[in-house]
Amino acid sequence: MNKVLGVGETILDILFKNNQPVAAVAGGSSFNSIISVGRAGVPCAFVGYTGADIVGQQTVNFMQENGVSTEYFKVLAEEKSAVSLAFLNDKGDANYVFYKQPPFTPKGWNAPTLDANDVLLLSSYYAVCKGTRPMITQLLEEANQVGAVVYYDLNYRRSHAHELKTLMPNILSNFSQSSIVRGSADDFEIMYGTRDAQTVYRQYIRAHCPIFICTAGAEKVTVCTPLGILTFQVPKIDNVVSTVGAGDSFNAGISCALIWKGISKGMLPNLTEEQWKELIGIACQFAGNACQSKENYISRGFHPLV
Repeated sequence: MNKVLGVGETILDILFKNNQPVAAVAGGSSFNSIISVGRAGVPCAFVGYTGADIVGQQTVNFMQENGVSTEYFKVLAEEKSAVSLAFLNDKGDANYVFYKQPPFTPKGWNAPTLDANDVLLLSSYYAVCKGTRPMITQLLEEANQVGAVVYYDLNYRRSHAHELKTLMPNILSNFSQSSIVRGSADDFEIMYGTRDAQTVYRQYIRAHCPIFICTAGAEKVTVCTPLGILTFQVPKIDNVVSTVGAGDSFNAGISCALIWKGISKGMLPNLTEEQWKELIGIACQFAGNACQSKENYISRGFHPLV
């Protein structure tokens, strides 16, 4: 079986409800995804770093307990582990306050070996900022050399809206080296002033990457490919507790489904509507399950209908 390689930050998410802390869970966009991948039983590893403190050690232990290889993950004595405060509203959506240092490429980091049809999963500010660019560039180059699938989730926060002009060259570089670009309607409202997936694809994505997935919360998922535009309704989820890890688990679901279905990078532009329906259906199952607990990932023992 091929593997999923995640790269990104780790952060301790402290969740608040009615201004009272209700949970503390290990988080980070790609980190959340890779935990879901590990819990789904797909071989995976994570590239990143954390501090050599209690939070950092808990993070390492947590990955190992959930089937995620830490061979390429560094624990740095000089670094403090990052923390975020997530304030949940009545719908389970969060507003964040972050306490962390700017991301960087650790000295002596280990570059993993990628194989054809592996999945490289990268997302968020970590994938475009100046500090991590040497790491991201090397991983992207290797992934494209061997024919791995590159799955890039923008996850562009409003807190970085003022940096958009500076970061855009790296974003476009990521687009051009990706097999699939995924973003939410919220991301594109911040970046381009529109929530319309077809407009975003035609004007900003298609020239760089042929496959684009746009999510719109609990409403719909739009898939744009060279063969046309497909729209899928998101199944209704009851008992939503937190949506913090929904998008990240969606990404995990797509990554796992690609491996389970044996879909290679070269096959992606020619997938049928039925094949996309299967992929998006699995991804929505992952996201829906993650919404039903305070954790940022699918629950242990969760088995999607494949």
